Amino acid sequence: MRCAVFTATPRGTKTALRVRASLDASVDIFGKAGQEMPAGVRVYERLAPQVAAAFRQYDALIFIMATGIAVRMIAGSLKSKLEDPAVLVLDEEAQHVISLLSGHIGGANELTRELAASLGADPVITTATDVQKKLAVDVAAARLALRPSPKEQIKRFNSAVLDDAAIRYVIDENLARASFYKKRLDDMGLTALFGRELPPKGGLTAFITADESVRREDVICLVPRRLVAGIGCRRGTEMSEIRVALEATLTKIGRSIADVSLLASTEAKADEAGLLALSAKLKRDIRFHSNEKMQETIDAYGLSESPFVKKNIGIGNVAEAAALASVPAGRLALAKTRFEKVTVALVWEK
Repeated sequence: MRCAVFTATPRGTKTALRVRASLDASVDIFGKAGQEMPAGVRVYERLAPQVAAAFRQYDALIFIMATGIAVRMIAGSLKSKLEDPAVLVLDEEAQHVISLLSGHIGGANELTRELAASLGADPVITTATDVQKKLAVDVAAARLALRPSPKEQIKRFNSAVLDDAAIRYVIDENLARASFYKKRLDDMGLTALFGRELPPKGGLTAFITADESVRREDVICLVPRRLVAGIGCRRGTEMSEIRVALEATLTKIGRSIADVSLLASTEAKADEAGLLALSAKLKRDIRFHSNEKMQETIDAYGLSESPFVKKNIGIGNVAEAAALASVPAGRLALAKTRFEKVTVALVWEK
């Protein structure tokens, strides 16, 4: 996860440093110009354009300032609960952590709880299912990297959860990793059944399937998101070493190679024997992006670049840029992880 933290005062910047130390994530801090800044803090002159850019680039935005300012800053960027990043607000003393936007699918509520626990703050969460300590359908979906479809059904199903109506979870038995989803739902306290087709009408059904064309008023489809692995490596790296790095990276997010939909890298590696062998071994396509496409992605997402890598191949970020360039809209599941000869980044398609 990539987080952007915005502060407006020196005291807020001190709190931002605590936030960065508390999160297991890639965190960039933005402080207002005209103040003495600690090392590593980026400076902004005007907040509005900085927030507008960050809204597209980051998975979570954290404001350490008045809630009203945060609301005004994000208002023009809002799109959809399926796409918008998590937005949190803290006071500069870190007494309260407020989940402001994308509480469920964007993960703001869980991030709020995590951050509040670490800072000793009061978590402020107002979504009804969370207040009543009930598991919303879109929360279950987010935890499993599933995309609710159609999104219009989310409100209906969560209202049913609040009314204590029973929701059947059915897993398409032909779905890859069906048993994985069954176990994870069991761990959440949700009973799920395997099936080749939907049950007859009557009640509400959450159907975990790769086929989102199902349209029934009593059904919401929970569709697995594509997981893309962006890979960079030194020339001549063996397939086995690349695979070990990929598996180790996937373990960090509780996934395995079976969950990977696509491999990606730079066109400079299009003839890399180890990458081509891995693609063939795993029976996964590999996409090699042009330097122009990669640089566009680096600029669009504000990705950091290595001068050494840029000198050698013309772009300074391979793993993250390749993965993000492979999907129309992506969220970093794990920022680039470095190994001796390999870098790997993981991206979920939104």
